[in-house]
Amino acid sequence: MIIEAENINFTYTKGTRQILKDVNLTLEEGQVMSILGPNGAGKSTLLNCIATLNELDSGTIKLCGKDVRKMKQKEVAAILSYVPQNHIPAFSYTVFNFVLMGRAPKVGMFEKPKTEDFEIVAKVLKELGISELADKPYTEISGGERQQATIARALVQEPKAILFDEPTAHLDFGNQIKTLRTIKSLAEKGYAIIITTHNPDHAIMLGGTTAILDKKGHLSVGPTEEIITEETLKKVYDTKLKLSYFDEAGRLVCIPPNL
Repeated sequence: MIIEAENINFTYTKGTRQILKDVNLTLEEGQVMSILGPNGAGKSTLLNCIATLNELDSGTIKLCGKDVRKMKQKEVAAILSYVPQNHIPAFSYTVFNFVLMGRAPKVGMFEKPKTEDFEIVAKVLKELGISELADKPYTEISGGERQQATIARALVQEPKAILFDEPTAHLDFGNQIKTLRTIKSLAEKGYAIIITTHNPDHAIMLGGTTAILDKKGHLSVGPTEEIITEETLKKVYDTKLKLSYFDEAGRLVCIPPNL
C-alpha cells in the first residue's frame, strides 16, 4: 500500500470546528481517488495532512508502510509529490529550471544537479508534450501551460504517489480535459493518484475510487460507480442533479437543473 490514513483527526485551532474526524483511506499503486465535497469541507486540508504539511491531532499516516512521523522530509519526498491548486511564481525562472527544482530531493546537500537530472527533466517535458516551453519564463506562460509545468516538476521528483489539489480549477475547458487525460495516464503508468475536485464529471471520467468529505469531517470512500449517486450529490451540493448515461460520451454524465 502506498498511502494509508488510519483514524486521522485534525483541527486548526483548539475549540474550533473539527476539520477531519476519524478519516480512513488507502491508496495503492495505479489507483486514482477523486475527493469531492462542498466548499470548506476540508479537502485541501486532508491533502496537506497526507503531505505532512499539517500536524495531526491524532491518527496515523503511513507511506509505503512507514509512519510519516518516523520519516525524514527527504524520505517523504521520495514517495510523495504535491501539485498545489494555484502556484504563484516568485521569480521568472525558465520552465526547464522550474521543473529542475523538482529534483531537489534527489540532489545531495551542497551538490549541483548532474547530467542525469537534466536528462530526466528533458525526458519528462517531452513526455508531457511541453518541450517547446523549456526556455520560456515560467511567469509568462498560460495557466494551462503552467499547470503542465507544475505536473512535470512533480514527476521529475520520481515519486510513487502524486496529490493534485483541484488541478483544473483555473483552467479553460480544453486544458481541464488535457489535465485529466494526463492524470489518468499517470495512473495507468502505476502512480497512485489523489485528486480533489468540485466536478462530479471529473470523478466519473477518472473512474477508480471516489471519496466524499462532508462538513462534519467524515469521509466516505468506495468505487466511483457506487459512491456517485443522485442522492449523494444532492447531499453534497444541496441541489438536485441528474445522472444520465450518454452513448455518445460512453459514460454517465452529471446534469444540473435548467436555470
